[in-house]
Amino acid sequence: MTKLKEISSLGIGELESKFKELKKELMKQNTQVASGTVPKSPGHIKQTKKTIAKILMLIKQKKDDQEIKKGGTKKDE
Repeated sequence: MTKLKEISSLGIGELESKFKELKKELMKQNTQVASGTVPKSPGHIKQTKKTIAKILMLIKQKKDDQEIKKGGTKKDE
């Protein structure tokens, strides 16, 4: 679906809008499965979940990088 190189070049705002779009798509797919409809591509749900995870990871990294650049310190969790 979407490669990490492609989505890593996006800004935080674009990543967040892509995240919302993929969450809606995943909700549609899960609804189809729950209603008994056979999905067109069974592996598509798994791939969508992985892409969402990549986007969330990148959003967190970029926000942390911005915080560090502003002079804040990143707290160890």
